[in-house]
Amino acid sequence: MRSLQLLGAAALLIAGSGLASPALAGSFSSASDARVAIRDSDAAPSWDEKFLRQIPPTPLAQGQQIASAGQVMSGQASWYGPGFYGNRTASGEVFRPGTLTAAHRWLPFGTRVRVTNLYNGRSTVVRINDRGPFHGGRIIDLAHGAATELGVTSSGVAQVRLEVLN
Repeated sequence: MRSLQLLGAAALLIAGSGLASPALAGSFSSASDARVAIRDSDAAPSWDEKFLRQIPPTPLAQGQQIASAGQVMSGQASWYGPGFYGNRTASGEVFRPGTLTAAHRWLPFGTRVRVTNLYNGRSTVVRINDRGPFHGGRIIDLAHGAATELGVTSSGVAQVRLEVLN
C-alpha cells in the first residue's frame, strides 16, 4: 500500500510539472483529478473481495459446530428456479425443476432443514445442495419446488424459520 502511495505521488508530480508525455499530461484536467483517479483505482476492491465480504464467518470459525440437529435460525428466504435449470449447483448436481433443495451460505451439502413460512405456517424439508443467497440479509434460497410448497413464489421472499434436522 505504501509503495502505491509513493508511486501515485510521483505520478502526480510528473503530471503536474508538464514533464510527462502529452498523452499522460492530457489525461487529467488537473492534479486533483489525477489524485481522485489514483485513489479510486487504489481503493476499489476486486470482485473476489466484494464476494467474500458478503459471506459471514462460519460458526466453526467462532468455535461452534457447523450444524447440529435442532439448531434454529430465522430470517428472510427467497427462491430461484427457471433461469438456472440444467446448471450445476455448488455441490455438483444438476439443478432440476420441482426439487426440494436449497442454497445456504455455510450449512454442509446434504444437510436436511425444515423450513417454515412464518406468514402462512406451511413447512417443508429441503436438502442443502448449493451456496447462497448473496443478496441482502437473506438466509436461504429455495428451489422452485420448495418455494411452491411454502407459498413463496408469488411474493418472492418470506420470513422463515429454519430447523436443522441432520
